[in-house]
Amino acid sequence: RGDKMAAAGSATRRVGFVGAGRMAGAIAQGLIRAGKVEAQHIVASAPTDRNLCHFQALGCQTTHSNQEVLQSCLLVIFATKPHILPAVVAEVAPVVTAEHILVSVAAGVSLSTLEELLPPNTRVLRVLPNLPCVVQEGAIVMARGRHVGSSETKLLQHLLEACGRCEEVPEAYVDIHTGLSGSGVAFVCAFSEALAEGAVKMGMPSSLAHRIAAQTLLGTAKMLLHEGQHPAQLRSDVCTPGGTTIYGLHALEQGGLRAATMSAVEAATCRARELSRK
Repeated sequence: RGDKMAAAGSATRRVGFVGAGRMAGAIAQGLIRAGKVEAQHIVASAPTDRNLCHFQALGCQTTHSNQEVLQSCLLVIFATKPHILPAVVAEVAPVVTAEHILVSVAAGVSLSTLEELLPPNTRVLRVLPNLPCVVQEGAIVMARGRHVGSSETKLLQHLLEACGRCEEVPEAYVDIHTGLSGSGVAFVCAFSEALAEGAVKMGMPSSLAHRIAAQTLLGTAKMLLHEGQHPAQLRSDVCTPGGTTIYGLHALEQGGLRAATMSAVEAATCRARELSRK
């Protein structure tokens, strides 16, 4: 299997997508832009041409047959809506072989559910990306099924790093990732908007304030990742005794920013778990 994985890891690697929505398109674009896979080696399927046109524009092959994707690619990413996924997996199961590596990006569909629908010993992984994959700055977690070894995991991680930061986690963390990073994009947008509106209140033009707020978030995130420091460390570096920042932080504490943010991640995670059980 190791030799086969090495062969699959060569330049002629083909990647299939079942489902051609926004997330599938973002991953495909990342793979092509990073030079990990050539556009003509990507095959995507969807019931209509509505989304396939985006893949065609990238130079990928397209089809309306899900089975055809599995017949031409050994690494296949399932990017359908979660409620459709079980039916799609059952439909392609007859053409799944021991050579396939199947990857689900659907939230809420467990590895055990997928493994039950597929032939015994099928290699299945769950991957949960978030929307910034569109700009190759996604936060992605992946969890491996029972029959997946570390070589397959490394291959997938190598590919997905074209779309951002990719970490392997136990499946139990996937719903937490939904709350932290999937929904977190919206929480960060709410904060960015509020930062900018504070500047507008003080007399800065709106479009300028929004650009500077977004750049402040980007720069801070880069510092946290590159320096590997705890946010509290960076925060105290910015805080001079009796200065502007500590006055602002006091106002944030009075507004309950931390408790509200922790509650938001908790609420989104609980909802993700609830949806997973349905």
